[in-house]
Amino acid sequence: DPSSSSLTQNSVVPELPGFYYDADKNRYFRLLPGHNNYNPLTKESIQYKAMECKRLKLLEEEEKQKKKTTRAGLNSSVLLQKRQLGLREFFLPTYFYRLVHELKVNCMHRRKIEIHSPDSSVAGTSNFKIIVADVACERIFTVNDVEHGGCKYGIINLSGLGKESPTVEMYDNLYFTNRKVLGKSSFSLTHFSKLCLMGIAETPGCASLLPASLFSSSNSGDRPGMLCSFKISTAWSCAWCLNPQINACFSTGLTRRVLVANVVTGRQQSFRTSSDVLAQQFATQTPVLYNGCRSGEIFSIDVRQRNRKGQSWKAIQVFHDSAVTSIRLLKAEHYLMAADMAGKIKLWDLRTAKCVKQYRGHHNEYAILPLHVNEEEGLLTAVGQDCYTRIWSLQDAHLLRTIPSPHPSSKDAIPSVVFSSRLGGHQGVPGLLMAVKQDLYHFSYD
Repeated sequence: DPSSSSLTQNSVVPELPGFYYDADKNRYFRLLPGHNNYNPLTKESIQYKAMECKRLKLLEEEEKQKKKTTRAGLNSSVLLQKRQLGLREFFLPTYFYRLVHELKVNCMHRRKIEIHSPDSSVAGTSNFKIIVADVACERIFTVNDVEHGGCKYGIINLSGLGKESPTVEMYDNLYFTNRKVLGKSSFSLTHFSKLCLMGIAETPGCASLLPASLFSSSNSGDRPGMLCSFKISTAWSCAWCLNPQINACFSTGLTRRVLVANVVTGRQQSFRTSSDVLAQQFATQTPVLYNGCRSGEIFSIDVRQRNRKGQSWKAIQVFHDSAVTSIRLLKAEHYLMAADMAGKIKLWDLRTAKCVKQYRGHHNEYAILPLHVNEEEGLLTAVGQDCYTRIWSLQDAHLLRTIPSPHPSSKDAIPSVVFSSRLGGHQGVPGLLMAVKQDLYHFSYD
């Protein structure tokens, strides 16, 4: 009977404990407990095979499809008609500027970047752990794994990114740490660059302030005494304050505690919390520190006040259902973006303490992964635990682009990304930088 055959094909195949269903062979196969070298047919291996097939298929589609189709509503003739009707929104230059970026993001194509270094032993010898751009996007600060554990630091100059064959200069630094780098905070080469380091094994953690003078084209000025570190308990997050009212303040999110320190006077303030603090950011217009916790709570602290017993020092409070892994304040500081370990990304209105937008499609279950907000361009970027880089429109939370990793997905190969419309400085090129394993890629506008 054709109708019953069609029903069987379209219906969900029932799941049998201890077996998996192979759609290609139209039969069940027994699963083995754990891993077996002779017949490695496990649930994990099947899931990995399916993910890898999906990734390779998406990569193949991206190579073939030179120009991606735009989403509904971004038709130029329709936009012109709306503008002629006198709709005020369509006269604003910022609207068209963001619209161009939304269109261009859909057409970005990948190019591998050649990394040059004065020290030939540096480039391409260690895996990228973290990349973060400076304020002007002229350089990126890098954290790379080293062979015997720990991390080393470096600076990559992006001035050669706009060439037909893109190249960058990587300057390694003599300093390295035997600790795992857990987080970082935004930096400027005219200020300090900041890192939060978590100890390995029984080694205590520390928060380090790395002066920008350590990272120059020549390492002649390096002095061991220029590295400033604070020994602390296990650290989960860090934040550097650029607010002139509370200048030279540094915060670390610890196990059930927030520590705010003035690096000039050495004065420290400690705030007890009911949960581990996994994400932090200082406001720039007010002396307020925002914190995201493992419990899902997000709260703010006015760091000018003295710590009092109880929870009375908490100001704004909002809640996620899962551990908060990243928070980003928008420019006006009335809105806060937050991501959690349930894969949810929410935009909160801090004036009403309500969620006003949700950005769907992000994947995360256990990792502390950052959010990248480019408010001027109207874009939100996040890399998921599945190693896919996703880009959304800030305006309406529409998912614009999903980019598969050039490398097979794994826990130690989650890409680190930087997006900017001016990579390399004021006259730079727009696009996305992606560091994964030992490679650096530029997704450039077409």
